[in-house]
Amino acid sequence: MQVSVIGCGRWGSLIAWYLDRVGHSVALYGRAESPHFQALLQTRKNEVLELSDHIQLTSDLPQACRAEVLLISVPSQKLRSLAKELAAMDLHGKDLVLCMKGLEVGSGKRLSEIVEEELPADNRIAVWLGPGHVQEFLAGVPNCMVIDSRHGSLKKKLIEAFSGNLIRFYYGEDLLGNEIGAATKNVIGIAAGVLDGLHLSTLKGALMSRGTHEIAGLIGAMGGNPFSAYGLCHLGDYEATVFSPYSHNRAFGECVALGRSYTSLAEGYATAAAVMELAKRYGVELPICRAVYNILYENANPAQQIEVLFNRSLKREWNSKKGF
Repeated sequence: MQVSVIGCGRWGSLIAWYLDRVGHSVALYGRAESPHFQALLQTRKNEVLELSDHIQLTSDLPQACRAEVLLISVPSQKLRSLAKELAAMDLHGKDLVLCMKGLEVGSGKRLSEIVEEELPADNRIAVWLGPGHVQEFLAGVPNCMVIDSRHGSLKKKLIEAFSGNLIRFYYGEDLLGNEIGAATKNVIGIAAGVLDGLHLSTLKGALMSRGTHEIAGLIGAMGGNPFSAYGLCHLGDYEATVFSPYSHNRAFGECVALGRSYTSLAEGYATAAAVMELAKRYGVELPICRAVYNILYENANPAQQIEVLFNRSLKREWNSKKGF
């Protein structure tokens, strides 16, 4: 299969590396002015991996879009502008796979919604979600991930084509729930980092339990399946986000708690603002996400916000008859 990966950051480069490894003809697109792309052109390396000579590097977006399948891995807040660029090209009938996690600030829209709004209706959209870090895949450590789409035939096509001994793909059955779960796990990751920075890592068990419960309620209120929060795209991604030294969101939260700067992209920062818009729109109480938002956007004291969460009124756990 001829595929193009649009976005040459660490994850986009890893996807290109992986798809070449499982036998596809791969092009990796980056903007000519991008330092990441220039480094790849000069050395075929970034800070974590080296690309084989089989992978074509291009800064010509129309050329990249000639591939059968386009995989997109760009910062979530830049997706709409990219989608507008793609809409100006003849992409009718093209299959696109979104390989990132986030929500649009200002609208709270899921990433698949953004692309569906901007591109022709005959484009089929899928998402590639779930746990995994570049460093671990490069070391040969396998993981399980999810491909979801409103189009069953597209899911089947991608899973059969992309599966290998490093990644086992599962069929997603709830596009809304999986996208919301994947995006919000980064907010939970920031909360986990705050706990680390405050030397309160023992509270991560409570964070995982209550965080999943919280996001399940949001997914249900939006019309998705609440149990999607307990799948690979949210709870299944906690180990890679809440505990991992490779998680940008966890590291960012730790730096916030310690008053240190952090320069790498942490998608949970923007998602924390977007998810508050959804909480208001759907009338859902999201205390953990609210605490993260208060810390990041309202200059709230991290220790005080954790104390507020810890001292919240006692509530019942899962009720099998009443649900959440």
